[in-house]
Amino acid sequence: MHTVTGLAVLSMELSSFYQLRTKLILSPLQTPIKQSYFNRGTMGITSKLSMTHSQLVLVLAKQAYAINGHLGDTYGCPNDTIFLMEVHSENIYLLRIINAAMNEELFFTITNHTLIVVAQDASYVRMFTTDYIMISPGQTMDVLVIADQNVGQYYMAIRPFSDSSAAPVDNITTGIFQYSNSEGGLNASLISLPAMNDTDATLNFISQVRYTNVSQNPTINVPADTDINRRVYITIATNTLPCNTSECVSDSRFAASLNNVSFVSPRIDILQAYYGRNITGVFTQDFPFNPPVFYDFTGNLTGFETVSGEGTRAIMVNYGDAVEMVLQTTQLGAGGSHPIHLHGFSFYWVGIGTGNFNNETDPSTYNLVDPPLINTVHSPAAGWVALRFFANNPGVWYMHCHFERHSSWGMSTVLIVRNGTTTETSMRPPPSTMPRCPGT
Repeated sequence: MHTVTGLAVLSMELSSFYQLRTKLILSPLQTPIKQSYFNRGTMGITSKLSMTHSQLVLVLAKQAYAINGHLGDTYGCPNDTIFLMEVHSENIYLLRIINAAMNEELFFTITNHTLIVVAQDASYVRMFTTDYIMISPGQTMDVLVIADQNVGQYYMAIRPFSDSSAAPVDNITTGIFQYSNSEGGLNASLISLPAMNDTDATLNFISQVRYTNVSQNPTINVPADTDINRRVYITIATNTLPCNTSECVSDSRFAASLNNVSFVSPRIDILQAYYGRNITGVFTQDFPFNPPVFYDFTGNLTGFETVSGEGTRAIMVNYGDAVEMVLQTTQLGAGGSHPIHLHGFSFYWVGIGTGNFNNETDPSTYNLVDPPLINTVHSPAAGWVALRFFANNPGVWYMHCHFERHSSWGMSTVLIVRNGTTTETSMRPPPSTMPRCPGT
C-alpha cells in the first residue's frame, strides 16, 4: 500500500489525490544575452509587428525556460538556481503541471520514473502511464508520480516542442526530484526527452487522452450527429498586413487570423456593448462560418497571397445550439501547430487528422464514445481537429491561439452565445452602480 503524503490510497477513487498536492509551473524566462537581460517584456517584443521575419525570430529565440522560476543547471549562468522537489520513498505525489509559457508547447519528464496522467484542464481522464507529457500553453495536467526508485536525485526536465519553421531555441531546463536522506549526486545523468520536432511523440501522447466516467466528472454529453445545428469551419493562419507607419522597416507587418479575419481589439469591451448597453459600432455579428476562400490549406503555399482582412467580427450562436467546430491549420507563414483555447466552455475533442478536412469522410473517424472534455486543444501542423459542445453558457467568450505572439497579432475571435428564453438561461444585466466607460 502506497501513501499520498500521509493519506492512505485504498482504491482508484481519484478525489483522494486532491487532498494535498505539489504545484509545478513551467514558464519561459528571458535569459542573459551577453551578460544582460532583455529590458522589455514579451508584449513589447511581439508588438513590433513591422519587424521582418528573420529579425522577429532572432528576438524571440533568445530565451530560456524555467521550472517554478528556476533555470536549472544547463545554461551555465553564474546565478542560476535549480528547482528541487523533495520526496519520500514509496509515497505517491500529485503534480499539478501548468504550462505558463508564452509561446512554447513543452515536453516534460522525470528521469527513471513513470508519469501517470489523471486529469487535463480540470477534467479527469482515463488513467494512462507515460515517460513524458506534452503540454500546451494555458493547459493544466494532473500527474501522479510514485517515488519507487533507489534513493538519490533524479532530473526532471523540459524542452520545447515545435513543428514550425519559426522554431524556438532547443534548450533543456532541469529540476531535481530528490529522495529524502539521499547523499547527493544525480542517479540519472542522461535525460530522455523526445526531439524538439518529434511530431509522432506529440500525437502519440495526446491520442491517449480520453474521458473517464467518474463521479467527479460531469456526465458525458457529446452532441450527436443529429443534434448538430451549427457547424463552423475555421482556418488558422499567420499572415501579413500593410505597414505604413514611421516605425515600419518594410511595407508589410506580421498578422495572424482565423478565417482570414485578423481580430482587432475594440476600445469598448464587447460584453458591455452587446449585453449591457446596446452600444453600436463596437463589433459586427458576421464572423464567417466557413473560410472565405478554399485552397489547398496544407499544401505548398509559396507565392500565395498572405494578406488578411481585419475586423472585430463575432461568431453568433443561440443558447442551446449543438456546435461542431473544425479548426484547420494552414501552411501560410511559418505553419506549425497551434494551441487553441475557448473561454467559458469545456468542449469535447472528437476528431483529429492530417491534411485538409473532408466533411464527407472525416466525421466517420470521430470518437463520440469517450472524447476528452478539455478547454485547450492542440491543432496539429498541416492538419485539423474537431470539437463539439452545447452552447449552454450565455455570454461573450474569447477564443484565441495560446501562443501569445499569435494572439496579439489577431489569431482570435469571440463567441457570443445569445440569451435563452428564461432568466436562468440569460446573462444577468450589469448592476446599476457599474461605472460607465467614457463615451458609453
